[in-house]
Amino acid sequence: MPARSVPRAFLCQLVCPTVLSRSDSAHRENTLARSRPIDALIEEFSARRSLRATSLIISVYGDAIAPRGGTVWLGSLIKLLEPLGLNERLVRTSVYRLSKEGWLSSEQIGRRSYYSLTRSGWRSFERAYERVYSEPRVSWDGEWTLVLMGQVPQRKRDTLRKELSTLGFGAFSSDMLAHPLPPRSALTSVLQDMDVQRRVVLMRARNEGLPTSAPLNRLVRECWNLEALGVQYAEFLDRFRPVWRAIDSNGGLDPQAAFLIRTLLIHEIRRLLLRDPQLPDDVLPGDWHGTAARLLCRNLYRATFRQAESYLAEVLETADGPLPEPAAYFYERFGGL
Repeated sequence: MPARSVPRAFLCQLVCPTVLSRSDSAHRENTLARSRPIDALIEEFSARRSLRATSLIISVYGDAIAPRGGTVWLGSLIKLLEPLGLNERLVRTSVYRLSKEGWLSSEQIGRRSYYSLTRSGWRSFERAYERVYSEPRVSWDGEWTLVLMGQVPQRKRDTLRKELSTLGFGAFSSDMLAHPLPPRSALTSVLQDMDVQRRVVLMRARNEGLPTSAPLNRLVRECWNLEALGVQYAEFLDRFRPVWRAIDSNGGLDPQAAFLIRTLLIHEIRRLLLRDPQLPDDVLPGDWHGTAARLLCRNLYRATFRQAESYLAEVLETADGPLPEPAAYFYERFGGL
């Protein structure tokens, strides 16, 4: 997809446009300097050749549309995504593809098309919700949950491995997956959905002696590619720390800029957190960047969500008019907004 440049007028409105209207040129230059990290974030994202529009739309639905009923008019979604470099044709093609894949369903009312999350789409978001928006679990009793798959029919094992890997499980052996702090409700849901709850053996195990040991730490490094994920977390910090400093130093955001920052923030962190096994600190490398990345994400989200919600209410439409108010669970994100 060709890069789409962000209008320079938009740059001038990113951070506190009321300040930019002042005649003091020195203050104007200082404010523009603080807005450049935000502008750079949006331009860098828009210029990515590997951009997958379908993935971004899923991020927007999960973060912004699902808490407000899960349905929007396609025309308003096109308008919402345009500043991120997604043109009308690309959005229409991507939404159509998501419908074919079972994420969305469409309804035609007059000349307008409205797209809603399907039941399976809702279930996918519910499974991801805890991993993306919950506070990290810091206490660990030293025990591991083991899933033994020896009695699962061969035709289902690969699918079960894939589903459990999305919950953070790693393979201790070909037929044994393990995790120290698995999401219990999501694990139960996966086993029930695949109808293998009577075929797997769930066990609790503890490392002999101390909670960790050198052999266990080696096993952890072999089962989960933490080194590559740590590098990606470091890149996330490099990308979003300047944005946080720009917001923190100025104290004001344009609603559209707040929405764009929040959307890119969740789109980036979602891809990392869904690959992160979210292991306890006891078994993580000493230079692990994941904890700092989650903290930065929480702070940025809290700083942008109100203005972003204002922009969503202004742009997005349903068949009944404006979007409904966010559901109560929305305000529980990241330990409370």
